[in-house]
Amino acid sequence: MRQYSLRTLLALLLLLTLHGCAMLSPSDPLRIDLVGLEPLPAQGMEMRFAVVLRVQNPNDRVIDYNGLSVELDVNQQPLASGVSDASGQVPRFGEALLKVPVTISAFSVMRQAWAAAGYQQGRNLPYELRGKLGGGLFGTARFSSAGTLNWPQAVNTP
Repeated sequence: MRQYSLRTLLALLLLLTLHGCAMLSPSDPLRIDLVGLEPLPAQGMEMRFAVVLRVQNPNDRVIDYNGLSVELDVNQQPLASGVSDASGQVPRFGEALLKVPVTISAFSVMRQAWAAAGYQQGRNLPYELRGKLGGGLFGTARFSSAGTLNWPQAVNTP
């Protein structure tokens, strides 16, 4: 009888281990799009915005989050960063809109203006948005999005 209980216990442990491994299987990265900027009150020489992000979850598992952070680099230089203690879910094969307050320091603005002064018209500025959705059962879900911003062309007037 004791041997039977040990076999049952080992079989159950093996089944739980396999189930746990399946739940920790790799997942597709989250898709993030910047969909809006809303001005917020600022102090001193800083600028503040609420960044609205569309987070798409292409996975068969709900993403629970408790806190998020974002960083935005333009032309390989830091521009804005922010954190929020918001919590919620991004549904499986679904999407959610998330707001994160971000700060742009006066130093960041000066650094970007200095870099832009030497930038050629008609070229594109590279940007990268990085962040993470914290917490949840499976830990932190990191994301990143990169692309280019079109630098405006000079308008020739007759």
